[in-house]
Amino acid sequence: MEWLNVTAESGLWGLLAASFLSATLLPGGSEALLWGFLRLHPAEYGTALMLATFGNTAGGMVTWWCGRYLPRWQKLENMPHKDKLLRWGSPLLLLAWAPLIGDALCLAAGWLRLHWLPCCIFMALGKLARYWLVAQSALAN
Repeated sequence: MEWLNVTAESGLWGLLAASFLSATLLPGGSEALLWGFLRLHPAEYGTALMLATFGNTAGGMVTWWCGRYLPRWQKLENMPHKDKLLRWGSPLLLLAWAPLIGDALCLAAGWLRLHWLPCCIFMALGKLARYWLVAQSALAN
């Protein structure tokens, strides 16, 4: 188990990178990494939670920006979730953490030109809630 002996500093950098990458269209498992990191370094709870949330939100905003600069193609005007996203607006990005639909919601929010600041705030809140639950399970005895 010597290979599991990760320093807190290197683990935090890895957590930030994994959280960022898993919020883009690349697959990732930042929740498992956060859980494992906190099992090894429970004293880094606040920092790990903040970095995971920040990295994942930044990755989601990259996806939002990609959507923002997509051309407004006619066939995408009839995308299935467009009406729901327009009706609920940026609060729907509380679900940006969800597998499969999270990336699509971020991309669609950018493509629909929803304002970036509320999108970022709701995205961060949803991701924080998810990571908080993961962190709580890691610290439970």
